[in-house]
Parts: sequence; C-alpha cells; structure tokens
Amino acid sequence: MNMPVFGVTGWKNSGKTTLVTRLVTEFVGRGLSVSTIKHAHHAFDIDTPATDSFRHRAAGAGEVLIVSGKRWALMHELRGEAEPAFEEVLPHLSPCDLVLVEGYKRERIPKIEVRRSAAAGDRPLAPDDPTIAAIAADHPTESHGLPSFALDDVAAIADFIADRLKLWCADA
Repeated sequence: MNMPVFGVTGWKNSGKTTLVTRLVTEFVGRGLSVSTIKHAHHAFDIDTPATDSFRHRAAGAGEVLIVSGKRWALMHELRGEAEPAFEEVLPHLSPCDLVLVEGYKRERIPKIEVRRSAAAGDRPLAPDDPTIAAIAADHPTESHGLPSFALDDVAAIADFIADRLKLWCADA
C-alpha cells in the first residue's frame, strides 16, 4: 500500500490538532479522501466502562471489533507488547488519497512544524529534523530556510502539501 503521507508535528499546545482538522476539511473540500493517524504519548481509551465492548476487553479479548450501521472500530490491546512502529499501523488504514499524521516527531516522513507562541516547548524542531519541510506559526519565527506559513493560512499550507506530494485535487 503506497498512500501519500504527510505529518504535522510540534510541541504540546502548538496547534497540531487544530491544523490537522482544518487540513482534513480543506482536502476533503478539494475532493480527496483523507485518513488520519494520531500518536498519543499517554494512555487513552476510546471505550467506556459498562459497555459490552469494554467488558469484552476486560475479560481478556486481544481485539474487539465493534460494528454498527454507522461505523466500525477495531480495538487492539497490546497487553504488554511494545508499541507498534508507524510502518506497522499504516497498513491498517483503508486506501485513501492522503494520510495526515499528527505527532510522531521522530518519524521519517515529510512534515510541517507547527509553532505557536503559547506552546509548551520553545526549541525549534526543524534544525535537528531534515524531514521537516515547512514551518507554520502564529508569530514571526526563524524558518531555517524552509517555506514558512501563517498558522491560519490553511489553503496555502494545503497547496504546499499537495504540491509536495503531487496530489491531484479537484479544487486546487
């Protein structure tokens, strides 16, 4: 499976999720099918106690597939296994025109670094990461010779990504 992949990275509270969601809307509006991968550094759960699927996992099921007329979801419990590598999770997605990835700072995929003045970290990532292809910021910042965008200029950022990945968009 060879789907175009582009990442959005930055420090905590830099605006990664906001930019990813706005890019999804922009690309879908241009006629592309888009999927996302979000890396979490903390424990998370998408299921709630007392549901049947939660009870299945609590009983020890390694995977629980929930299916309805609206959606389906597969939950896989690691149960002490190591976190899977990015290359291992990507094939779980159905084919699409673009995969946007949030997080995965160390992954060797092209990405845009998001910088916001209120973010947790102030050290730029680009100087130490050759996979960062551009900067998006809400304040004047050193771009280290990379293309630079205003954080809220989603159309220009989408144009950059589409050009970089050679994506065909119906409304580009």
